[in-house]
Amino acid sequence: MDFDLTEEQEMLRKFARDFIVDKCPKKYVREMEADEKGYSPDVWKGMAELGWMGLAFPEEYGGGGMKFLDLAVLLEEMGRSCMPGPFFSTVVLGGMTILDMGTKEQKQEFLPRISQGKLIMTLALTEASGTYTPDGIATRAVAQGSDYVINGTKLFVPDFNVADYLICVARTKEGTSADGITLFLVDARSPGISHTMLHGIASDKQAEVVFKNVRVPAKNIIGELNKGWAAVEKIIERAALGKCAEMIGGAQQVLEMTVAYAKERVQFDRPIGSFQAVQHHCANMVADVEGSKYITYEAAWRLSEGLPCAQEIAMTKTWVSEAYRRVVALSHQVHGAIGFTQDHDLHLYFRRAKAAELAFGDAGFHREKVAVEMGL
Repeated sequence: MDFDLTEEQEMLRKFARDFIVDKCPKKYVREMEADEKGYSPDVWKGMAELGWMGLAFPEEYGGGGMKFLDLAVLLEEMGRSCMPGPFFSTVVLGGMTILDMGTKEQKQEFLPRISQGKLIMTLALTEASGTYTPDGIATRAVAQGSDYVINGTKLFVPDFNVADYLICVARTKEGTSADGITLFLVDARSPGISHTMLHGIASDKQAEVVFKNVRVPAKNIIGELNKGWAAVEKIIERAALGKCAEMIGGAQQVLEMTVAYAKERVQFDRPIGSFQAVQHHCANMVADVEGSKYITYEAAWRLSEGLPCAQEIAMTKTWVSEAYRRVVALSHQVHGAIGFTQDHDLHLYFRRAKAAELAFGDAGFHREKVAVEMGL
């Protein structure tokens, strides 16, 4: 079994790391946490020029013709640096959904603009229940002539403050079952849409979005009317795996920070890395990091090859969510008081680890999915 990256993937990793190290130092990360937009248009333009936005899109839409496995390499590098911005929401949540389930016209209209960095997208999925199950969808879309009128409230919508379009998951049939769920492409500046920014633990840009009699043309339906929940499940799976790729990048960086600190920090006339307790912490961290990498890339490979992978993705999100949290917690133990200060970088990773753990289903949610896949 060969887990080595291909030559092309190694080049992607190198160029990505060089660009991110130059454009995304921790000073920039902190500035973007306080920035109204949450990203720099100049950095966004640079990412587009490198072909990152269209990396996993076919060449006919201005993309790079690569696969999700290649995208995972890029997401790992972004997670390593805590890179802010609407890349994940635009590409993973928006663009790849259109690529999978959009009409030919929708693909031609949206994918080239995403690839060029000229369009920002997001997904409006979760509501007051905070669940990733069909009974949590209460937002209604009612047919009126050639349009649908949407009413409801969505929570934790990422990067809505800068989005041009969003994919809204709404109920087009009464009930709480999976039957009657439909996906709509909605102009984010449509009359009747309002939003309130939320303060999340990771200081990323999330919003409460309220739809009040928002009219959307029927041609903006993605996939089949009333049959959208299967599409939502694919979105959740892909997004969960994408978050795992980000998490393994963050975990790797935390491990390297911790080992370096254990070697240089001296107490009782010796480096603290010479103490067994610290050594065991670092050993547990590396086991979690390496295990997370293998399980993530296997699932990403299966997804890229079109193989069944629902169980593998659920296993991955279960493991990596908890492993990343363990890694940053142990790193705090090794760093001691300095790791808890605002001036230290470790808190940036700790906060993102917790946010990613909950995103697109926590470990408990995905354990249930594993059990279902096992026939239990």
